[in-house]
Amino acid sequence: MGGYFAGQTLLLLHHKGVKTGAERVNPLAYRQVGDAYAIFASAAGRPADPQWYRNLVANPDTTAEIGTETVRVHARVAGPDERAEIYAKQAAAWPGFAEYEVNGRAAADSRRPARAHRVTMLFGN
Repeated sequence: MGGYFAGQTLLLLHHKGVKTGAERVNPLAYRQVGDAYAIFASAAGRPADPQWYRNLVANPDTTAEIGTETVRVHARVAGPDERAEIYAKQAAAWPGFAEYEVNGRAAADSRRPARAHRVTMLFGN
């Protein structure tokens, strides 16, 4: 993939719509963490979680296309300490990614705190 995502490792996340039950597919940057894959609900710095994140929380058993393989995965949201470590490594490896959280804080309503972008871990079944 070129443009902004040039050089990034991407996967295709399959997920089921919470309301519709329809299958959806989203390309997402990921980071390998041991035997798991970390994906980032940054929504490019927008103040709300992306819909794929809400779908995945509701239906955590799904598949992801990684390279030439389709892998059955189970998702769970990373805890605060785990998230901080993974997010910092991703931001250091891809400086443009770090701007998402900065931009999200700048755009957030000043009456409420900016959202920390969630990190979701995908584990192979």
